[in-house]
Amino acid sequence: MIMKKIAIIGAGCSGLAAIKSCLDEGLEPVCFEKEDDIGGLWNYSDTSKVGKGSIYRNCVINTSKEMMAFSDFPPPESFPMFMPHEYVLSYFKLYAEKFGLQKYIQFRTSVLNIKQSDKYLHDGSWDVTVRLGSGDIRTETFDGVLVCTGHHTYPYQPDFPGLNRFEGSTLHSHSYKENTQFIGKRVLIVGIGNSAVDIAVDVSHVASRVYLSTRRGAWVISRMGFWGLPADAMANNRFLFSLPLSALEWSVEKMANFRFDHEGYGLKPMHRALQAHPTINDELPYRIMTGALKVKPGVHHFNEHSVQFADGMSEEIDAVIFATGYEYKIGIVDESVTRIKNNETTLYKYMFPPHLPHPTLAIVGLVQAIGAVMPISEMQCRWFTRIMKGENHLPSEEEMLLDIEDKRTDMARTYVKSQRHTLQCFWIDYMDEIANEIGVKPNMRELFLQDPMLALRCIFGPCVPAQYRLQGPGKWSGAKEAIENTMSRCFTSTRTKLMPKNVCLPEPVDKLVISVPKYLKSYFIFVFVFFFLICMVIL
Repeated sequence: MIMKKIAIIGAGCSGLAAIKSCLDEGLEPVCFEKEDDIGGLWNYSDTSKVGKGSIYRNCVINTSKEMMAFSDFPPPESFPMFMPHEYVLSYFKLYAEKFGLQKYIQFRTSVLNIKQSDKYLHDGSWDVTVRLGSGDIRTETFDGVLVCTGHHTYPYQPDFPGLNRFEGSTLHSHSYKENTQFIGKRVLIVGIGNSAVDIAVDVSHVASRVYLSTRRGAWVISRMGFWGLPADAMANNRFLFSLPLSALEWSVEKMANFRFDHEGYGLKPMHRALQAHPTINDELPYRIMTGALKVKPGVHHFNEHSVQFADGMSEEIDAVIFATGYEYKIGIVDESVTRIKNNETTLYKYMFPPHLPHPTLAIVGLVQAIGAVMPISEMQCRWFTRIMKGENHLPSEEEMLLDIEDKRTDMARTYVKSQRHTLQCFWIDYMDEIANEIGVKPNMRELFLQDPMLALRCIFGPCVPAQYRLQGPGKWSGAKEAIENTMSRCFTSTRTKLMPKNVCLPEPVDKLVISVPKYLKSYFIFVFVFFFLICMVIL
């Protein structure tokens, strides 16, 4: 049998997962990457580039290392619980080295266009036109295409009255790199998402004044949960997401306000906690408390040297940073194929154009989940490669369109209307949905019969990506150990001081650590008791 050849666009986290998935299914991957290294968004550069995702110098990922991991490759124990961008890139490089992915990547190669080949109706093939580092342009035909370019590429900046008269400096968060250019300045940040809050906090360390403008407010969640556990690992578990949505929202709001009163800090939104993408930041309340940062309502209009807010108050400012999100566009594929318009899409499962007669092109990593995108991209790639291999099939166009409409209706009912809430979903729900198509969603009944303790960990513990390697295609022998040792790996990097009670132990120094079971015990007690009480109160 002739090996099918798959074009992969981009060598970020999605592109690397795509190469690995192709190799696992006996397909031939050819990855095109415009930069000279892997990493995509996390390949930090001191300058922002058109058509490339961008992060800033002090960026720290807001999902814990175990929850953002590839399903069969846990991050090194020595890496921090929440990794700065250089650690994230190092993790990707270790992954590429482990599975020999780099040899399938053509660096300094820009993709100019992807279109159906002359034989598409017969075999579903695509023509991919690229520009090589030498400047030469060539076109090659592939059996399938995975577009892994991400959605942090095209900055979205709404127009504001009077902005053309403003004489200070302006930039989008996409172009923000470091805070030194704002030393001693009065800075306005527009937005309340993760980038907006992170940048506002970063700038507040050097600027004379920082204003954070938000129309709706936000529920601000800390990376750190109870007992110092990673909050996302505590929240993303199967038991909690089996509870009524109202119970989850109530608990998130109570925990968020337990840390600091959102109304008192000017951040309380009108919407419930899970009706918008969460804003994750640990330092924001402290910067507000010390006066280094002030929360303001939405912008009404700009003047030459000032901004007037919706409450009628004005402030003198020197610079504006627009953290207003991105447009969901795939510039290298014609819009008639992707049908992404006004940030809305008709992609089946946020991946496949349903109107195409052959499911040989997919968009990876475009979905906005409340959780890490890396495992989602990997799951999407695993599904696509199984389809290309002929092991899985898509339903009819009619069924796909019904599913798309159901999701759109559910999204409108669940989330507040905004630029970003057009591809939104819950992490476990979406992972399970795709995993079920592949046959890798863990079967808890079977798991209970085989290993009751492991089943309990999967239900009440963090839903780490390794759960999707326990059964079915791509089963990994190390999945059980990865699930059992999740919390232990999280805390390894923090155990840098020996506690007195451990000093006399005979074990080597690297084993003189605090035992993890007490954390897990407390965690399980918390899950059972706290959420049982919530359900009793609400129901």
